[in-house]
Amino acid sequence: MPRTVGIGITGSIAAYKMADLVSRLKKDEQDIDVIVIMTAAATQFITPLTMKTLSGREVLTDMWTSSQEWKVQHIGVAEQLDLLVIAPASANFIAKMAHGLGDDLLSTIVLANTAPILVVPAMNTNMYRNAMVQENIKKLINRGVNFMDPETGMLACGVSGEGRLPEVDAIYKQIKTMLFPRTDLMGKRVLINAGTTCEDIDPVRFISNRGTGKMGYAIAEEAVFRGADVILVSGRTYLPAPQGVKVVSVWGAEEMCDTMLKYQPACDIIIGAAAVGDFTVARAAEQKIKKTGERDQTLVLELVGTPDILKNLGARKQPGQILVGFAAETENLMENARKKLSAKNLDFIVANDITIEGAGFASDTNIVTFIDRDGESTALPKMSKRDVAAAIIDKVVAML
Repeated sequence: MPRTVGIGITGSIAAYKMADLVSRLKKDEQDIDVIVIMTAAATQFITPLTMKTLSGREVLTDMWTSSQEWKVQHIGVAEQLDLLVIAPASANFIAKMAHGLGDDLLSTIVLANTAPILVVPAMNTNMYRNAMVQENIKKLINRGVNFMDPETGMLACGVSGEGRLPEVDAIYKQIKTMLFPRTDLMGKRVLINAGTTCEDIDPVRFISNRGTGKMGYAIAEEAVFRGADVILVSGRTYLPAPQGVKVVSVWGAEEMCDTMLKYQPACDIIIGAAAVGDFTVARAAEQKIKKTGERDQTLVLELVGTPDILKNLGARKQPGQILVGFAAETENLMENARKKLSAKNLDFIVANDITIEGAGFASDTNIVTFIDRDGESTALPKMSKRDVAAAIIDKVVAML
């Protein structure tokens, strides 16, 4: 039985990329029917005739046009959908969704729709980062709407920054995942840590690192998409909580270690992706340390080691439990990764050289190598962190 996807196109220069997306969906080996709905602004960037030719059916643009297929057009379309995709999603349309406005065909379909929704924003960097836009996005995420993060790159306005539409291939894969969800982790509980830990110097200052949590959060999202019960122990990050994931927020390495050990016995799979600090201040000041001079003032901190979370987990690993770690290195990647793999009793390790462009902290991509307990290694090309997450979960599933 075919699955029906609604592709809602709004006013963005990236609208032309939807021609490729619709074409790919129609050619997919799994039977997918595509209904294209365009706002008036979208028709200024790409013609309905183009989308009609590619989708093989009439493109819907006007709320007041009579329909031979549906008695009440926006209701009939909404009832037929298995998934509604808004791509590209403009700041204006996201605001409409957040505030429940229905003043055109696409927005009324959104209101009548009961199928899952995927929103793919595309806009100028300053617009995307605007507090009102971010507030609207968070509001929709809290209501269960799925979002894809925009990419960072050159934008049509001539500046480089966040707000670029993700590659069509990534949108296509996300649609396929939502239409035909894999259930190979159904009944499994996955414990993941992510983000960066923070160690207090005084009540105001702390020591941390460049970790953002993007890799660990992508793994959590992939695991929950595969049907797993996911617990995400998260250090400091600016990322929104993944939908369907239990998030436990922690601050320092010791708190993260204690929390991971607490949940470990009830979990089938444990993945350590957090950027855990190796050192903490021996004695944090109870009050803010005051500045008394200019450049001649010095402050000496005594640092001591933090708990080795993966080593503690590895020492307590139960029969049948799978433990995966990361090795983010700046030199001797394979040698250092193999040492960690053995010392921490891991089933496999994900090694990456953070000095390589596209593989470091805060990047949307990663370049990794999987190393098994038997020494076998598999190098992956540069991929989005979501694709790396899928590869990690694929490997875990193969080991179950």
